[in-house]
Amino acid sequence: MNLLPWEYFFLPFNSLNFPDLFHPTWIASLVLLVALVVLYNVRTRRLHRHAPYLDMWEWLLWSGLITFALLVVEALFVFDFFLVLLTEIIGLATLAWIRFRKFPPLLAAYEHRLAREHYFARSSKHSRPESTIRPKSGRRNRRRR
Repeated sequence: MNLLPWEYFFLPFNSLNFPDLFHPTWIASLVLLVALVVLYNVRTRRLHRHAPYLDMWEWLLWSGLITFALLVVEALFVFDFFLVLLTEIIGLATLAWIRFRKFPPLLAAYEHRLAREHYFARSSKHSRPESTIRPKSGRRNRRRR
């Protein structure tokens, strides 16, 4: 380090000025971008009947796509370091907010609704007395006279 810490904010983000951060940043962004797209495809196929989970993955996809694609572009076109740092902080904070603050109450309410529907569907099955009586088999027993 030859400069004061705050003077590094306005240097171009490249491998000469930041040799220990440049390559790990753009490689990690590219890997996380690909992993996010794969996870989105796998999870949305699996959860296609559950709208709140699909909404959460949609939010995560677009937030992650914007964040990680911007980091790759900023590394490619040599933006100033403060822009790269700001993108990382805002993007990762947004992803954490979506996953841990915005959607958990919605997912809990959805799971509660599913449990209630499951309970009422199961209890209504045996709510009539006739449903507990076994039906007779197809053959009728005829009396012999």
